[in-house]
Amino acid sequence: MTIRLECADLTGGRGSTTAFRNVDLAVEAGSVLALLGPNGAGKTTLLLTLSGLLPAQGGTVSVDGARLRSGRPTAANAAGVVLVPDNRCLFTTLSVEENIRVAAKRNSPKPKELLESFPALEKRWTLPAGALSGGEQQMLVMARALIQQPRVLLIDELSMGLAPLIVEGLFATVSRIATDHKCAVVLVEQHVNLALEVADAAAVLNRGNIVLRGPAKELAAAPELLENAYLGIHDTEVDQSSAVATS
Repeated sequence: MTIRLECADLTGGRGSTTAFRNVDLAVEAGSVLALLGPNGAGKTTLLLTLSGLLPAQGGTVSVDGARLRSGRPTAANAAGVVLVPDNRCLFTTLSVEENIRVAAKRNSPKPKELLESFPALEKRWTLPAGALSGGEQQMLVMARALIQQPRVLLIDELSMGLAPLIVEGLFATVSRIATDHKCAVVLVEQHVNLALEVADAAAVLNRGNIVLRGPAKELAAAPELLENAYLGIHDTEVDQSSAVATS
């Protein structure tokens, strides 16, 4: 499989503050990496740096082997990097269709083709985004990301404010997107068990460092290791080779 997203020795933060340091990750096409960790660990800042919205303080980010210029979100997006933010950022007065259409690129599919992945949006097609439920809004955010035909999809807190049953359905859709579109997905998530069910590999970020990583199934079977990683008791890896998320 092709390494789609790779960062090497990546360090970043906001202003003069460093939020994470010396991060090495690689995610293959068609796979999902769950990025876990306690609040304040630097996960969102890492996603913003990968997407170019924040400049890196050091290290590199590459897509399909091509190095991205630090702090250039337009260039990152042109390379296929799409961020799904935790605050959704919808145009609440525009319709569902209009919210999807504004994100379309020259070779994007037609907006209604996204209904294959998100059929629940069909009955809401002409409604303003602000009238949708939280789950429907999250589906719309994902549809807006998907119409950009991402090669790398960065998802920040998909489950925020949603019922567990809705979250399970969204996670299943994320898995299908990775597989069907050969997309590399980095999923930041607080619902650890649900994230490990959908992911191929996982990494725990704590106090700005990757303190645990490995195949998702192995980490799910090692709750004590996960607990220690969240508490910052010690640094470890299930498998040194599992920095790569594989499908």
